[in-house]
Order: sequence, then structure tokens, then C-alpha cells
Amino acid sequence: MLDSMLCFVNMYNPPFKVTSETINLISEISAQLERFAIHLEQVGEIRLRKINKMKTVRGSLAIEGNTLSEEQVTALIDGKMVIASLREVQEVRNALLVYDKFSDFHPYSINDLLRAHGMMMGGLIDRPGAFRNGNVCVAGKEGITHIAPPANRVSSLISDLFDWTEHSKDHMLIKSSVFHYEFEFIHPFEDGNGRMGRFWQSLLLSLWNPVFTCLPVENMIWENQGRYYEAIEKSTAESNSGFFIDFMLQIILQSVYGAASYYDPVSDLVNDPINDPVNRILSVIREKPGATYGEIAQKIGKSEATVKRILSRLKKENRLIRHGAARNGRWEIVSKT
Repeated sequence: MLDSMLCFVNMYNPPFKVTSETINLISEISAQLERFAIHLEQVGEIRLRKINKMKTVRGSLAIEGNTLSEEQVTALIDGKMVIASLREVQEVRNALLVYDKFSDFHPYSINDLLRAHGMMMGGLIDRPGAFRNGNVCVAGKEGITHIAPPANRVSSLISDLFDWTEHSKDHMLIKSSVFHYEFEFIHPFEDGNGRMGRFWQSLLLSLWNPVFTCLPVENMIWENQGRYYEAIEKSTAESNSGFFIDFMLQIILQSVYGAASYYDPVSDLVNDPINDPVNRILSVIREKPGATYGEIAQKIGKSEATVKRILSRLKKENRLIRHGAARNGRWEIVSKT
């Protein structure tokens, strides 16, 4: 009995705060996921899985500096050759292999984490699939922003994190975000920590709701890369991941809106990279015809200037009609006849 009590007392509990915004975001995400599941049945899961894989891989690697375009990543998915650096092509091929095996990895298995890292970083670093054996620090624009825990603590810290994630009673949207932040804080690998942290959060989320296999969350993180690093740094400065949780929930919500708009019945476009922001804007307008420029920009993760430019073009193309003034008016999507 005493041993059990001691074990409970010493249980690892990562520090984080749940705010009213957190609760509201969880509620809205849950509601939108139900709508997206219906949309998924209409559009076709296989089609959206391919879209997701391309956008996810491109987005996650772009955060790490990979310059391959959506067209080049799509070509590699289709087995075609592209003109690019060997390392960047290898990064994409490795990531595609890992995401192809998405359902083969168990989100609470450290061995599977190491196996996935070995595939993700194979041919790119000296020790793929193994925890780092040296100390590391993370540098930002203003110098060192984070000194990771010593290498001799990595294994035990990861074990504690996996144990907490598996047994915590917190909502999966919360604990997957906590996992993501804590994983980056531990920085368990020589390289590839960012792409693995993002991959593993998506894996955890798919355990809660399978539709996350069709949601390119990583791509939306890339579109908000500056805020992503800011959220990590602020959570580190405050010694709790609450700020990062709210950031990730905002990103997930934007991803749901975005994925629902890859098929646009107005234009019959599927995953046209140029028109993707158009489709996301139309999706927001369908949900809220009275949405302001600022609200639309926040939902799709773009600037107000970009939103205004796209809306202006859609009006000229007679795909949108504006009724009323800027503050209290509404948008109308023109249906095809």
C-alpha cells in the first residue's frame, strides 16, 4: 500500500493551465469535426488522404527549411523524379514513408517512436532511431532560447511523458498538445525533433478521432510558423504549456475549416494549391455569412490584406456578392447553374 502511495505521489505531471479559451476551442473543434466527418463521406476519404499526405509532408518539412513545392512533393508521391537537392528529396521520401505507415505506429510505444524516427531520419543523420548521446541547445534569432535536459535524462523523461500521456484523464486535444510541447522541450534526438513531435501529436489525435488522418495540421502550423515558435518560447518562459495548448487548438480548428474546403462545389476544384485559400475563405463564409475580414483572416491563418484581395477577385468573378455595409453586412456565395 505504501509503495502504491509513493508511486502516485511521484507520478510525473507536466505543468499546464486550462483556460476558458481552451474549453471553448475544444467545444468548437468537436462540433466542426462532426461536420467534417459528414463532408468526408461526401468527398471521399481516399482523395482527402492523398491531399493530406502531400500538404502534411510539405508543411512539416518546410518548417525545417525544406524548399520543395507542393507540386514537387506530389510528383514524389506519384513516383516521379524532381530536380532538387538530394537531401531535400531524401527528407520528403523519408517523411512519405513514415506517413504511409501512420496506422502501424502505436502512440504509446517508445519503441515505435524510435522506429518512426529511424525511418524519418534514415540517411540524414549518423544515429537515426536512437536518442541523442550529447547535450543540445536550441538557438533563435536572439541567441540560445532553450537548453535541453542532459542526454542521460532523455530516456527516463520520455518514458515519464509517454506514461502520463497514456494514463492522463485530460481531453486528448489537451494532452496531445502537452505531449507535443514537452517532447520539444526534452529534445530527445540529435535531429528531427520538430517533425517527430508534430507527427506524434497527429498520431495521438487520430487515436481519439480517425478523421485526423485526413487533416493536414502540420501544414497549418507551417503557415503560422512564427506563432508556433513564439508559443513554444512563451510556454517555456512561463514554465507551463498552456499558451502552446491554446495555440495548437487554434491551429487544429483552422485545419478542420481548411480541409473541409478542399472540395468546393462552387468551382468543382479539388486541392488546387493556388485556389486553396479561396476554398478556405468560402468555407468560413458558409459557416458565417456575416464574417468580417479579420474573422476570416484568423480562421484561415492569412493576413487581412490577403483576404481582402481574394474576396475582391471573387466578387469580380461573380462568385461572391456582398450585401450591406462592411460592419453589419453579409456575403452570398453564387451557386453554379
